[in-house]
Formats: sequence, C-alpha cells, structure tokens
Amino acid sequence: MALDPKSEAAEAAPAKSSKKKIIIIALAALLLIGGGGAAWFFMHHKSADAKKEVKSEAPAIAPVFVKLEAFTVNLQPDPDEKFLQMEMSLQVANPEQAELLKLQMPAVRNRLLMLLSSKLATDISTPEGKQQLSNEIATEVKKPFAKDAKPQEILGVFFTSFVIQ
Repeated sequence: MALDPKSEAAEAAPAKSSKKKIIIIALAALLLIGGGGAAWFFMHHKSADAKKEVKSEAPAIAPVFVKLEAFTVNLQPDPDEKFLQMEMSLQVANPEQAELLKLQMPAVRNRLLMLLSSKLATDISTPEGKQQLSNEIATEVKKPFAKDAKPQEILGVFFTSFVIQ
C-alpha cells in the first residue's frame, strides 16, 4: 500500500498549526503578565513619589513648650495628710502664646495651686486620674486673664515629674 503524499501534508499541517497556537498563547501570556507587572510597578512608584511630595509640602513646625517651676502642695486629707510634688510643661500653639503665659506666670501658678490643692491623693494616683488632672489643668490655663481677652491656646499638658507622698 502506498502512502498518499496529500495525507502526509495534512498530518504535518495540524502539528505546525498547534505549535503556532501554543507559541501565540505563550507570548500573549508573557505580554499580559509583563504588562501587568509594569503597570503595578509604575503605579506603585508614582504613589510613593506622591506621598513624598505631600510630606515635603507641609513644613515641620517645632513644638513650643513652656516649662513651669515645680509645684509642691498639700493634698486634701484622705484620711492621711499627703502632698504632691510635680513638674510639668505646657505645649502652646506658638511663641506668642508662650510669651503671654510667661508674662502671666503668677496668675497661672495661682490657678494651678488652687486646683492641685483641692485634689485627693486617691483621685490623681491612677493613670486615668492623671489624665483627668491634665485636662483640668489645660482648662484652667486656657481661661482668659482679662475680661475681653481671648483664651490661651494650650495644646497639651505634660508631666515631667509626679510624686505623691
């Protein structure tokens, strides 16, 4: 039986055709993966640059603190007599506020001494009690020193020493 040359060509054609399909699919997959990877890289790279630009636009402003001299006060009897010795710093909005507080320091200290001497040791010995005291100190210092004056801009109260005996 003789082989027909047309049938050999027909068998070779599907083999070549299937190889072409595999090569085309592999190239398409590589292009798709490579394009997706490149897109991710450039999008990620741009977002990192955008974050850097946002950070560099906002100028860093140094915080302004006013350090107060140490306070030593007798606390309310609970049932024993105790005293509080503490130091703190106040964070203010700007240097002008710091200067105003320094000018009014006798009034500031008077307000704080009255507040501190009204406390019980058990009320201010816990972290929650200290936080509450910090809030009360900020409220007292924020009050205007004159009738028509604006309140002070106190951003924070920071205890640097806190001893109850």
